[in-house]
Amino acid sequence: MEQLSAGKKLDRAFEDLGKKNTLSFELDLDTDVTSLKALDAQSDPAPGDEMPDGAAKLISGARITVTVQSRKPIDESGEKDLVGMAMKISNADGGLAEYRVIGETAYVRADMATIGKMTGTPVPTAAELPPHAGAIKNLIAGKWVKFSTKEMQKAGAGSPDSPAPAPSLDAKTQKKLVAALREVVAREVHFKTADGSDGIEHVTATAPFRALITKLFGKIRPLVKDLPPGMELPTDKDLKDAPATDVKADFTLKHGELDKVHVDLAELAEDTKVKKLGLTLRVGHGTRPAVPAGATELDLNELMQGFIAGPGASDAAALDLPQDQL
Repeated sequence: MEQLSAGKKLDRAFEDLGKKNTLSFELDLDTDVTSLKALDAQSDPAPGDEMPDGAAKLISGARITVTVQSRKPIDESGEKDLVGMAMKISNADGGLAEYRVIGETAYVRADMATIGKMTGTPVPTAAELPPHAGAIKNLIAGKWVKFSTKEMQKAGAGSPDSPAPAPSLDAKTQKKLVAALREVVAREVHFKTADGSDGIEHVTATAPFRALITKLFGKIRPLVKDLPPGMELPTDKDLKDAPATDVKADFTLKHGELDKVHVDLAELAEDTKVKKLGLTLRVGHGTRPAVPAGATELDLNELMQGFIAGPGASDAAALDLPQDQL
């Protein structure tokens, strides 16, 4: 009875999220530099390609907040129904990057100096850029810049090196995937509930990782014809070396609504040096998709040619910058 009621409570909580027109959440990586370096070592990187300490510090303290606003309930919405989106990446020292979309205008700002220092790839300062760099100077200086999303799509479509738009799943296939997920979860996941105070309830979901993902992909494979082209699923043989250990997720419900999810992944690493590795999702935390004041217009041709598309010698010369800083 407890198994059934716990699963139903989680189902209802997730369904309630889909009925909202605005959805906000915060994703926090619960780890440390030592654990990340140990995980990096497991991948056997080539000499010189090891994760820098600065990058490990950046990732270990990273926090991502996302808010999506739609004209319709989220579970009924398509891309055309979305009216606003905001995403912010931050760490203990403050905001690192922020991206908002309001209507057909996108707004961006980033702490380029801090990001460059932490990742070991320093960028030029705004003062080092020539006057004709325009709004790119503001971007480098960490100020808000803006551009038209339609113009960005046109600029991307006109570039021979630009990737094709990512194919998306139709609503029917999405429902089949959700049904497959629910069936596997109902059979493989053990639920346990514990009541707290002030309307707080904790639901713990535990399942053997290898069995869970093996059966989940087994359910998805019959749907592969409906998935985007080029999407390959792992075979049972590919998954045979996946950790067989249990993975546990803790869900916190507040008055029946999903408030927080924590997943402990340290056991899956199968490395004694990985002592801290988890993900925490907090619902209701996010940045409001509001138009920031003082944003300057970004020249998309300048951006695409000089920065995103990868500048050549002529681009570097035009901005009076050494190529190793681009």
